[in-house]
Amino acid sequence: MNLYHVIKRPLDTEKFDRARDQLNQYAFEVDQRATKMQVRHAVETLFKVSVTQVTTQILRGKEKRSGVTAHVVGKTPTRKRAIVTLKEGDAISLFEGK
Repeated sequence: MNLYHVIKRPLDTEKFDRARDQLNQYAFEVDQRATKMQVRHAVETLFKVSVTQVTTQILRGKEKRSGVTAHVVGKTPTRKRAIVTLKEGDAISLFEGK
């Protein structure tokens, strides 16, 4: 799998802001087929940092109803996110400067 296909987008929420400040952790939405080793290699190569730990979570899609009588049923997509802990002193400049 190509490095640029492993990481889809960075996740920037208040929860991950606190984790970034206190624990030096960064979150990304990744391809569902990506393994922890592929995520580690992609982050280290693309951002030139040292990764100490990778945790992945699969977020299952939820059923949503819409329409006047809520008879139209759809589903949100299933996603996978990776929480990456960096070595002390390393940072990803993509998240800095908010």
